[in-house]
Amino acid sequence: MAKKPLPHDDTALVLELEPIAGRALDAHLKSAEEWYPHQYVPWSKGTNFDGVLGGEPWDPERRVITQAARDGLLHNLLSEENLPAYHRVVSEVFGEDGAWGAWINRWTAEEGRHGMAIRDYLMVTRAADPVALEDARREHVQRGYGIDYHGDFLGSLIYVTLQELATRVSYRNIRKVCGDSACEALMHRIAQDENRHMLFYRTVLDSAMEIEPDRVVSACAEVIATFRSPGHGAPGFGQLALSMMRSGIYTPACHHYEVVVPLMRFLRVFDMPSLRSDGESSREKLAGIMEKSELRARRFASAG
Repeated sequence: MAKKPLPHDDTALVLELEPIAGRALDAHLKSAEEWYPHQYVPWSKGTNFDGVLGGEPWDPERRVITQAARDGLLHNLLSEENLPAYHRVVSEVFGEDGAWGAWINRWTAEEGRHGMAIRDYLMVTRAADPVALEDARREHVQRGYGIDYHGDFLGSLIYVTLQELATRVSYRNIRKVCGDSACEALMHRIAQDENRHMLFYRTVLDSAMEIEPDRVVSACAEVIATFRSPGHGAPGFGQLALSMMRSGIYTPACHHYEVVVPLMRFLRVFDMPSLRSDGESSREKLAGIMEKSELRARRFASAG
């Protein structure tokens, strides 16, 4: 996909927000805790697989975590492993220079270890079919990725803020249902990373709200109405997402009450006075979208 240039007003806004991004990056670097994937993988449980080394074939009965946790990990791993495409897309939206470029490189480095650690854990504990997993990874990466808000700075900024928060919620809930201490420790560590990533984006988004409140509210309405996981195109992704809903790892209730509502409340979307007529119209539209989201959440909760 050819790179779509940002509108002139978006280019100016990216530049205006760069000092905020720089301060948010400094805060991230001060709070970040370095960790190493190999320290969270129970290597002593590993044995050779069949093939070149003549080990044992994969057996689905040997997994040490629950089926729900396995599906959640596969769902998230398929998302994590398309990182090269995400890096490209985010670089196109935010730019490769200055504070934005430094952040994107740091974010990519930290996200990369999530995929490493989860894949190693799944292989060592034999929780996933290694052949099926590699086939799915290769196909997913080959398909590439294009963000739904390509060329839209504010839409992309809102999307990545929501996505980081959603991912944090899912890792936290996998930790609750996995039934394995090593997996619990890994999920806790990754969720901490995802939370710090969300804080970076939310800090910049908060400043954007002060500068362009009408446009931010309009972008919120669009993104919340169309939000979907970045891994939606991966093989078997729909079945894995359904499993996560059934197990409570990530449900419509999680999405509404733990992701969408907290961000809208933080941005003061429904408390901000004196929007322009277009901003007020977007806010009314957003209110309707939020009502539908809450209705889905309540229906799901009552059905469970």
